[in-house]
Amino acid sequence: MNMDKPVRRVAIFALLLFFGLMAQVNYVQGSQAEDLRTDARNSRQYADVFNSPRGQISAGGEVLVTSKETGKDNPKYGRTYKDGAIFAPITGYFNGNATQVERAYNSLLGGKDTRITQQRWFDTFIGKKAEGANVELTIDPQAQRTAYEQLKAGTAQGRRGGAVVIDVKTGAVKVAASWPSFDPNEVAPQTGEKGGKRLEQLDKGDGVVKPLVDNALSQTFPPGSSFKAVVSAIGMQKLGLNSSSTVDTGQLILPESGRPLPNSHDTGNCGGAAPLRGAFAESCNTSFAKMALSMGIQELHDGAARFGFGKHVQLEPDMYAAESDVPVSIKDAKGNTIETGKDGTARSGIGQENVRATPLQMALVACSIANSGKIMNPYVVQKVRAKDQSELYNASPKEFGEAMSGDQAGQLEDMMRAVVSEGTAKNLAGRRIAGKTGTAEQGPGNPNANWFVGFSPVENPRYAFAVMVEAPGSGAANAGPVAGAIMAKVLQK
Repeated sequence: MNMDKPVRRVAIFALLLFFGLMAQVNYVQGSQAEDLRTDARNSRQYADVFNSPRGQISAGGEVLVTSKETGKDNPKYGRTYKDGAIFAPITGYFNGNATQVERAYNSLLGGKDTRITQQRWFDTFIGKKAEGANVELTIDPQAQRTAYEQLKAGTAQGRRGGAVVIDVKTGAVKVAASWPSFDPNEVAPQTGEKGGKRLEQLDKGDGVVKPLVDNALSQTFPPGSSFKAVVSAIGMQKLGLNSSSTVDTGQLILPESGRPLPNSHDTGNCGGAAPLRGAFAESCNTSFAKMALSMGIQELHDGAARFGFGKHVQLEPDMYAAESDVPVSIKDAKGNTIETGKDGTARSGIGQENVRATPLQMALVACSIANSGKIMNPYVVQKVRAKDQSELYNASPKEFGEAMSGDQAGQLEDMMRAVVSEGTAKNLAGRRIAGKTGTAEQGPGNPNANWFVGFSPVENPRYAFAVMVEAPGSGAANAGPVAGAIMAKVLQK
């Protein structure tokens, strides 16, 4: 009897079973891996995150975040952050939970993303864990360090500062710095229970300082006169103004309270009437308060929305900035609605009352001015590469919106140059920056929120920026020099 034919049939059947098994494993471990890993019934998900090394996070060719073996069974791998406090607003922290980029790219950094597991399915089949991918940031490391040190030196003790720099053509964030900050090394997996207690302490904060809430992307402040850039753009669109239009810079008596809203001075362009360009350069409060009253709070709210106000601006997946706002109404402590009246509308026109903005948001305002009215969507991750250097993700610049026409943006660009050449920021001449100063009062006993918002270089601008420091004094004296130092470092590239 010839046994070759039955043997061949058995062999073929066995091979079919083998390949079927491989296909099933590939499907389960690849296509369904993320669903299975994050299923609430899977208790292993909480232990597994520490048993494999996460990918690196780097910027400018410099490795900022790495995983290292701890020599322990649990956690087997820790997380190490170079200059952790400086880069924390972007990297965030990882300790099982995660924030910022650590959270936005968690599945790629942890090697669980289907773009890795499907590509490396055979490793999974033989029991070899897929390695986490490496993330490359858009951040300029040296400019980020300069920003951190400048904010630290320029902010009043126990108060806050934030700075953002954006490439106006792409939206790539080059700087997102905050003072005070926190060190992610203190809460990394290897710190165990001590790290958990430190995280609770950081979460509670101290007074207004909340270290886990960065002051570049995640905290809002009254923008003061830097908001006049937004009011000017809306006035051009709704009131038919241009930079040469004559505006009233004389006294303003608020319509409800009967109190005066003063200028910082009543001479020069603020002496009664001036071109919009001059009123902007010398920051005449009365002009912009009157413009706001002419348009009304709803027009101000809607016009600001074109710049991103009223939105949680998304930088990366599951990484959003705090919402900036020009509120038409607010809720009091009892939940009652309080409408923004005429006095409040006037004060909103100079970036006070209940107007709030992040440094990121004000950098987007400057971006629209320096980029012919267009705002590019901000982002902080440029590339993601697998361990074999294959590219898994590469950022593609996207337009966020168009806040104004190119002609209007060009006029505002010239108005921002005038602030430095002949207006409130003449102390910044020669620093290759142009912009708008802002000095916002924050109530009795609190230092001002000082701003300088603009672009650099002065001609053919490439970068938009916003700097805010809480300190006694003015935006020109406090925030302006910080912006100048940061942009000098950025422009070295």
